[in-house]
Amino acid sequence: MTLKAVVVGAGVVGAACAFHAASAGMDVTVTDRGPVGAGTTSRGEGNILLSDKEPGPELDLAHLSRTLWDEAAAELGPEAIEFEAKGGLVVASTAEGLAPLGEFAARQEAAGVVAEPVDRVRSLEPHLAPEVPGGVLYPQDAQVQPVLAAAALLRAAVRRGARLHTGEVVGAETTGDGRVTGVRTAAGEVLPCDAVVNAAGTWGGEVGRRLGAPVEVLPRRGFVLVTRPLPPMVRHKVYSADYVANVASSDAGPETSCVVEGTRGGTLLIGASRERVGFDRTLNTAVVARLAAQACRLFPFLREVHLIRAYRGFRPYCPDHLPVVGPDPRAPGVVHACGHEGAGIGLAPATGALVTAHLLGRPWSGADPAAHTGLLPDRFLTPESAPA
Repeated sequence: MTLKAVVVGAGVVGAACAFHAASAGMDVTVTDRGPVGAGTTSRGEGNILLSDKEPGPELDLAHLSRTLWDEAAAELGPEAIEFEAKGGLVVASTAEGLAPLGEFAARQEAAGVVAEPVDRVRSLEPHLAPEVPGGVLYPQDAQVQPVLAAAALLRAAVRRGARLHTGEVVGAETTGDGRVTGVRTAAGEVLPCDAVVNAAGTWGGEVGRRLGAPVEVLPRRGFVLVTRPLPPMVRHKVYSADYVANVASSDAGPETSCVVEGTRGGTLLIGASRERVGFDRTLNTAVVARLAAQACRLFPFLREVHLIRAYRGFRPYCPDHLPVVGPDPRAPGVVHACGHEGAGIGLAPATGALVTAHLLGRPWSGADPAAHTGLLPDRFLTPESAPA
Protein backbone atom coordinates (compact mmCIF):
# COMPACT_ATOMS: atom_id res chain seq x y z
CA MET A 1 0.00 0.00 0.00
CA THR A 2 1.29 3.47 -0.89
CA LEU A 3 2.18 5.55 2.16
CA LYS A 4 0.24 8.82 2.27
CA ALA A 5 2.06 11.83 3.75
CA VAL A 6 1.06 15.45 4.38
CA VAL A 7 3.92 17.96 4.53
CA VAL A 8 3.08 21.08 6.54
CA GLY A 9 5.11 23.95 5.13
CA ALA A 10 5.94 25.03 1.57
CA GLY A 11 9.30 26.59 2.34
CA VAL A 12 12.52 25.07 1.09
CA VAL A 13 12.63 22.36 3.79
CA GLY A 14 9.04 21.31 3.15
CA ALA A 15 9.68 21.39 -0.60
CA ALA A 16 12.72 19.14 -0.20
CA CYS A 17 10.74 16.74 2.00
CA ALA A 18 7.99 16.58 -0.63
CA PHE A 19 10.52 16.10 -3.43
CA HIS A 20 12.28 13.18 -1.75
CA ALA A 21 9.08 11.56 -0.46
CA ALA A 22 7.40 11.77 -3.87
CA SER A 23 10.60 10.48 -5.52
CA ALA A 24 10.36 7.45 -3.21
CA GLY A 25 6.83 6.73 -4.47
CA MET A 26 4.77 8.20 -1.63
CA ASP A 27 1.41 9.92 -2.05
CA VAL A 28 2.33 13.47 -0.95
CA THR A 29 0.27 16.57 -0.20
CA VAL A 30 2.00 19.84 0.73
CA THR A 31 -0.08 22.36 2.63
CA ASP A 32 0.77 25.90 3.70
CA ARG A 33 -1.27 28.84 4.89
CA GLY A 34 0.53 31.13 2.43
CA PRO A 35 2.41 31.14 -0.89
CA VAL A 36 5.40 28.93 -1.65
CA GLY A 37 8.52 30.08 0.17
CA ALA A 38 6.81 33.11 1.71
CA GLY A 39 8.08 32.57 5.26
CA THR A 40 11.66 32.21 6.47
CA THR A 41 12.77 30.91 3.06
CA SER A 42 12.06 34.29 1.46
CA ARG A 43 14.12 36.06 4.13
CA GLY A 44 17.35 34.13 3.73
CA GLU A 45 20.48 34.60 1.67
CA GLY A 46 20.46 31.14 0.12
CA ASN A 47 23.57 29.82 1.84
CA ILE A 48 24.76 26.24 1.38
CA LEU A 49 27.59 26.10 3.90
CA LEU A 50 30.01 23.63 5.37
CA SER A 51 32.32 26.37 6.62
CA ASP A 52 30.30 27.39 9.68
CA LYS A 53 29.53 23.96 11.16
CA GLU A 54 31.30 22.10 13.93
CA PRO A 55 31.87 18.37 13.37
CA GLY A 56 28.76 16.49 14.44
CA PRO A 57 25.27 15.67 13.21
CA GLU A 58 24.67 19.04 11.53
CA LEU A 59 27.89 18.83 9.54
CA ASP A 60 27.05 15.27 8.54
CA LEU A 61 23.71 16.54 7.25
CA ALA A 62 25.46 19.43 5.47
CA HIS A 63 27.89 17.07 3.72
CA LEU A 64 25.06 15.05 2.21
CA SER A 65 23.08 18.18 1.37
CA ARG A 66 26.00 19.61 -0.55
CA THR A 67 26.00 16.53 -2.80
CA LEU A 68 22.22 16.58 -3.12
CA TRP A 69 22.21 20.27 -4.09
CA ASP A 70 24.55 19.39 -6.98
CA GLU A 71 22.10 16.68 -8.04
CA ALA A 72 19.10 19.00 -7.66
CA ALA A 73 20.81 21.74 -9.68
CA ALA A 74 21.50 19.25 -12.46
CA GLU A 75 17.81 18.28 -12.61
CA LEU A 76 16.21 21.65 -11.94
CA GLY A 77 18.72 23.68 -13.92
CA PRO A 78 21.39 25.75 -12.16
CA GLU A 79 20.15 28.95 -13.77
CA ALA A 80 16.58 28.27 -12.64
CA ILE A 81 17.61 28.25 -8.97
CA GLU A 82 20.65 30.56 -9.33
CA PHE A 83 22.96 27.86 -8.03
CA GLU A 84 26.54 29.09 -7.64
CA ALA A 85 29.40 26.99 -6.31
CA LYS A 86 31.21 30.21 -5.37
CA GLY A 87 33.05 29.02 -2.25
CA GLY A 88 33.32 30.76 1.08
CA LEU A 89 36.13 32.83 2.53
CA VAL A 90 36.24 33.18 6.30
CA VAL A 91 38.58 35.95 7.44
CA ALA A 92 40.11 36.86 10.76
CA SER A 93 39.59 40.40 12.02
CA THR A 94 42.95 40.48 13.82
CA ALA A 95 46.22 38.59 13.74
CA GLU A 96 45.27 37.05 17.09
CA GLY A 97 42.16 35.60 15.49
CA LEU A 98 44.08 33.52 12.96
CA ALA A 99 45.01 30.77 15.43
CA PRO A 100 41.47 29.89 16.59
CA LEU A 101 40.24 30.13 13.00
CA GLY A 102 42.95 27.66 11.94
CA GLU A 103 42.07 25.31 14.82
CA PHE A 104 38.41 25.33 13.82
CA ALA A 105 39.34 24.61 10.20
CA ALA A 106 41.57 21.71 11.30
CA ARG A 107 38.66 20.10 13.16
CA GLN A 108 36.50 20.47 10.07
CA GLU A 109 39.21 19.01 7.82
CA ALA A 110 39.37 15.97 10.08
CA ALA A 111 35.63 15.58 9.43
CA GLY A 112 36.08 15.73 5.65
CA VAL A 113 35.59 19.43 4.89
CA VAL A 114 37.95 21.02 2.35
CA ALA A 115 39.54 24.00 4.14
CA GLU A 116 42.51 25.88 2.71
CA PRO A 117 44.37 28.47 4.83
CA VAL A 118 45.02 31.69 2.90
CA ASP A 119 47.60 34.32 3.84
CA ARG A 120 47.14 36.64 0.86
CA VAL A 121 43.37 37.00 1.04
CA ARG A 122 43.38 39.91 -1.39
CA SER A 123 44.52 37.54 -4.13
CA LEU A 124 41.05 36.00 -3.77
CA GLU A 125 39.13 39.17 -2.88
CA PRO A 126 41.00 42.23 -4.21
CA HIS A 127 38.63 44.72 -2.58
CA LEU A 128 39.11 43.47 0.99
CA ALA A 129 40.57 45.92 3.49
CA PRO A 130 44.39 45.73 3.40
CA GLU A 131 44.60 45.09 7.14
CA VAL A 132 42.75 41.76 6.96
CA PRO A 133 45.50 39.37 8.10
CA GLY A 134 44.33 36.10 6.54
CA GLY A 135 41.59 33.53 6.40
CA VAL A 136 40.43 30.11 5.30
CA LEU A 137 38.93 29.27 1.90
CA TYR A 138 36.08 26.75 1.81
CA PRO A 139 35.61 25.84 -1.87
CA GLN A 140 32.58 23.62 -1.16
CA ASP A 141 30.37 26.50 0.02
CA ALA A 142 27.65 27.50 -2.44
CA GLN A 143 24.50 29.59 -2.83
CA VAL A 144 21.02 29.39 -4.35
CA GLN A 145 18.16 31.85 -4.67
CA PRO A 146 15.99 30.34 -1.93
CA VAL A 147 12.48 31.07 -3.19
CA LEU A 148 13.35 29.94 -6.70
CA ALA A 149 14.88 26.77 -5.24
CA ALA A 150 11.81 26.01 -3.10
CA ALA A 151 9.46 26.58 -6.04
CA ALA A 152 11.57 24.42 -8.36
CA LEU A 153 11.73 21.56 -5.85
CA LEU A 154 7.96 21.69 -5.42
CA ARG A 155 7.41 21.68 -9.18
CA ALA A 156 9.64 18.61 -9.40
CA ALA A 157 7.65 16.99 -6.57
CA VAL A 158 4.40 17.73 -8.44
CA ARG A 159 5.85 16.11 -11.56
CA ARG A 160 6.30 13.02 -9.37
CA GLY A 161 2.67 13.12 -8.27
CA ALA A 162 2.65 15.45 -5.26
CA ARG A 163 -0.21 17.92 -4.73
CA LEU A 164 -0.20 21.47 -3.37
CA HIS A 165 -2.88 22.71 -1.00
CA THR A 166 -3.52 26.06 0.65
CA GLY A 167 -4.70 25.80 4.23
CA GLU A 168 -3.52 26.38 7.78
CA VAL A 169 -3.22 23.20 9.85
CA VAL A 170 -5.09 23.52 13.15
CA GLY A 171 -5.06 19.96 14.47
CA ALA A 172 -4.72 16.25 13.86
CA GLU A 173 -7.15 13.38 13.41
CA THR A 174 -5.98 10.34 15.38
CA THR A 175 -6.91 6.80 16.22
CA GLY A 176 -7.60 5.63 19.76
CA ASP A 177 -3.92 4.94 20.36
CA GLY A 178 -2.92 8.42 19.17
CA ARG A 179 -1.73 7.56 15.67
CA VAL A 180 -2.27 10.33 13.13
CA THR A 181 -4.78 9.58 10.38
CA GLY A 182 -5.20 13.10 9.01
CA VAL A 183 -4.76 16.81 9.60
CA ARG A 184 -7.50 19.42 9.98
CA THR A 185 -7.30 22.83 8.36
CA ALA A 186 -8.77 26.15 9.41
CA ALA A 187 -11.33 25.77 6.62
CA GLY A 188 -12.68 22.61 8.23
CA GLU A 189 -11.10 20.24 5.73
CA VAL A 190 -9.44 16.98 6.71
CA LEU A 191 -6.43 15.84 4.71
CA PRO A 192 -6.11 12.08 5.31
CA CYS A 193 -2.63 10.69 5.79
CA ASP A 194 -0.54 7.95 7.33
CA ALA A 195 2.10 10.47 8.41
CA VAL A 196 2.48 14.23 8.72
CA VAL A 197 5.78 16.10 8.36
CA ASN A 198 6.14 19.25 10.45
CA ALA A 199 8.23 21.45 8.14
CA ALA A 200 6.67 24.70 9.34
CA GLY A 201 9.94 26.55 9.95
CA THR A 202 9.72 29.21 12.62
CA TRP A 203 6.16 28.10 13.35
CA GLY A 204 7.25 24.47 13.80
CA GLY A 205 6.78 24.70 17.56
CA GLU A 206 3.17 25.82 17.22
CA VAL A 207 2.39 23.29 14.48
CA GLY A 208 3.94 20.56 16.61
CA ARG A 209 1.70 21.56 19.50
CA ARG A 210 -1.37 21.41 17.25
CA LEU A 211 -0.35 17.92 16.17
CA GLY A 212 0.09 16.77 19.77
CA ALA A 213 3.90 16.80 19.59
CA PRO A 214 5.22 20.18 20.79
CA VAL A 215 8.90 20.97 20.18
CA GLU A 216 10.81 24.05 21.32
CA VAL A 217 11.36 25.95 18.09
CA LEU A 218 11.83 29.67 18.73
CA PRO A 219 12.18 32.72 16.45
CA ARG A 220 15.45 34.62 16.16
CA ARG A 221 15.11 37.86 14.19
CA GLY A 222 17.72 38.76 11.61
CA PHE A 223 18.33 41.60 9.15
CA VAL A 224 19.89 41.55 5.69
CA LEU A 225 20.92 44.70 3.80
CA VAL A 226 20.81 44.93 0.00
CA THR A 227 22.97 47.30 -2.07
CA ARG A 228 22.27 48.73 -5.49
CA PRO A 229 23.41 46.50 -8.37
CA LEU A 230 27.18 46.65 -8.94
CA PRO A 231 29.74 45.15 -11.29
CA PRO A 232 31.24 41.96 -9.82
CA MET A 233 33.12 43.12 -6.72
CA VAL A 234 32.86 40.22 -4.25
CA ARG A 235 33.72 36.80 -5.62
CA HIS A 236 32.94 34.51 -2.67
CA LYS A 237 30.71 34.49 0.35
CA VAL A 238 32.98 36.44 2.69
CA TYR A 239 32.42 36.54 6.42
CA SER A 240 34.30 37.27 9.59
CA ALA A 241 35.26 34.41 11.88
CA ASP A 242 33.04 35.63 14.73
CA TYR A 243 30.00 34.65 12.63
CA VAL A 244 30.39 31.03 13.79
CA ALA A 245 30.40 32.05 17.46
CA ASN A 246 27.31 34.21 16.98
CA VAL A 247 25.41 31.35 15.36
CA ALA A 248 26.17 29.12 18.34
CA SER A 249 25.41 31.77 20.95
CA SER A 250 22.29 31.56 23.11
CA ASP A 251 22.40 35.24 24.11
CA ALA A 252 19.28 37.27 23.49
CA GLY A 253 21.32 39.69 21.39
CA PRO A 254 21.38 41.67 19.29
CA GLU A 255 24.52 40.14 17.85
CA THR A 256 26.05 41.05 14.52
CA SER A 257 28.89 39.63 12.45
CA CYS A 258 29.92 40.67 8.98
CA VAL A 259 28.77 38.59 6.01
CA VAL A 260 29.01 39.93 2.44
CA GLU A 261 28.19 38.17 -0.82
CA GLY A 262 27.01 38.96 -4.31
CA THR A 263 23.97 37.80 -6.24
CA ARG A 264 23.33 37.03 -9.89
CA GLY A 265 21.54 40.36 -10.20
CA GLY A 266 24.61 42.32 -9.08
CA THR A 267 23.34 43.38 -5.67
CA LEU A 268 25.38 42.62 -2.55
CA LEU A 269 23.75 41.04 0.49
CA ILE A 270 25.09 42.17 3.88
CA GLY A 271 24.35 40.35 7.14
CA ALA A 272 24.13 38.88 9.62
CA SER A 273 22.29 39.73 12.82
CA ARG A 274 20.56 37.65 15.47
CA GLU A 275 18.31 38.71 18.31
CA ARG A 276 15.62 37.02 20.36
CA VAL A 277 12.61 39.36 20.31
CA GLY A 278 9.79 36.91 19.64
CA PHE A 279 7.93 37.72 16.42
CA ASP A 280 8.54 41.48 16.69
CA ARG A 281 9.07 42.78 13.12
CA THR A 282 10.21 46.27 14.17
CA LEU A 283 13.11 47.64 12.14
CA ASN A 284 16.06 47.98 14.50
CA THR A 285 17.98 50.86 12.92
CA ALA A 286 20.89 50.43 15.35
CA VAL A 287 21.44 46.87 14.12
CA VAL A 288 21.19 47.98 10.48
CA ALA A 289 23.78 50.71 11.10
CA ARG A 290 26.10 48.26 12.84
CA LEU A 291 25.89 45.77 9.96
CA ALA A 292 26.65 48.53 7.46
CA ALA A 293 29.65 49.74 9.48
CA GLN A 294 31.08 46.23 9.80
CA ALA A 295 30.70 45.63 6.07
CA CYS A 296 32.48 48.92 5.28
CA ARG A 297 35.39 47.95 7.49
CA LEU A 298 35.72 44.65 5.65
CA PHE A 299 35.18 46.12 2.16
CA PRO A 300 36.01 49.86 2.23
CA PHE A 301 34.53 50.51 -1.24
CA LEU A 302 31.08 49.99 0.30
CA ARG A 303 31.30 53.42 1.93
CA GLU A 304 30.38 54.88 -1.46
CA VAL A 305 27.64 52.38 -2.26
CA HIS A 306 23.94 53.03 -1.66
CA LEU A 307 21.69 50.57 0.13
CA ILE A 308 18.36 50.06 -1.60
CA ARG A 309 16.58 48.15 1.14
CA ALA A 310 16.83 46.08 4.31
CA TYR A 311 14.68 43.04 4.98
CA ARG A 312 14.17 40.93 8.06
CA GLY A 313 12.87 37.55 8.99
CA PHE A 314 12.89 34.96 11.74
CA ARG A 315 15.27 32.04 11.95
CA PRO A 316 13.74 28.98 13.62
CA TYR A 317 16.15 27.71 16.25
CA CYS A 318 16.18 25.03 18.91
CA PRO A 319 17.89 25.57 22.30
CA ASP A 320 20.88 23.40 21.32
CA HIS A 321 21.16 25.04 17.86
CA LEU A 322 20.52 21.78 16.03
CA PRO A 323 17.46 21.09 13.90
CA VAL A 324 14.87 18.59 15.07
CA VAL A 325 14.46 15.90 12.43
CA GLY A 326 12.70 12.60 12.96
CA PRO A 327 9.62 10.84 14.32
CA ASP A 328 8.04 12.04 17.55
CA PRO A 329 7.47 9.18 20.02
CA ARG A 330 4.51 11.01 21.61
CA ALA A 331 2.45 11.15 18.41
CA PRO A 332 2.88 8.16 16.09
CA GLY A 333 2.92 9.35 12.50
CA VAL A 334 4.32 12.84 13.26
CA VAL A 335 7.80 13.50 11.85
CA HIS A 336 9.53 16.81 12.57
CA ALA A 337 11.71 18.68 10.07
CA CYS A 338 12.24 22.13 11.54
CA GLY A 339 14.47 24.27 13.77
CA HIS A 340 17.29 24.68 11.23
CA GLU A 341 17.99 28.28 12.31
CA GLY A 342 19.90 30.02 9.50
CA ALA A 343 20.94 26.77 7.82
CA GLY A 344 17.62 25.51 6.48
CA ILE A 345 18.34 26.28 2.84
CA GLY A 346 21.67 24.50 2.91
CA LEU A 347 20.37 21.52 4.91
CA ALA A 348 17.04 21.12 3.11
CA PRO A 349 17.87 18.31 0.64
CA ALA A 350 19.47 16.05 3.26
CA THR A 351 16.62 16.80 5.66
CA GLY A 352 14.19 15.67 2.98
CA ALA A 353 16.20 12.50 2.41
CA LEU A 354 16.41 11.79 6.15
CA VAL A 355 12.68 12.41 6.68
CA THR A 356 11.92 10.05 3.79
CA ALA A 357 14.13 7.38 5.34
CA HIS A 358 12.23 7.75 8.62
CA LEU A 359 8.85 7.58 6.88
CA LEU A 360 9.79 4.39 5.05
CA GLY A 361 11.67 2.82 7.97
CA ARG A 362 14.85 2.65 5.94
CA PRO A 363 18.42 2.92 7.25
CA TRP A 364 19.99 6.37 7.06
CA SER A 365 22.56 6.70 4.29
CA GLY A 366 24.45 9.77 5.58
CA ALA A 367 28.20 9.91 6.05
CA ASP A 368 27.81 8.75 9.66
CA PRO A 369 24.88 6.29 9.95
CA ALA A 370 24.47 7.09 13.66
CA ALA A 371 24.79 10.88 13.41
CA HIS A 372 21.10 11.50 12.75
CA THR A 373 20.20 10.28 16.25
CA GLY A 374 21.49 13.59 17.60
CA LEU A 375 18.70 15.35 15.70
CA LEU A 376 15.78 13.27 16.98
CA PRO A 377 13.03 15.05 18.95
CA ASP A 378 13.34 12.75 21.93
CA ARG A 379 16.48 14.64 22.98
CA PHE A 380 14.15 17.34 24.34
CA LEU A 381 11.80 15.03 26.21
CA THR A 382 11.87 14.92 29.99
CA PRO A 383 10.77 11.79 31.88
CA GLU A 384 7.45 13.55 32.53
CA SER A 385 6.82 14.34 28.84
CA ALA A 386 8.05 11.05 27.35
CA PRO A 387 5.43 8.51 26.28
CA ALA A 388 4.68 5.75 28.73
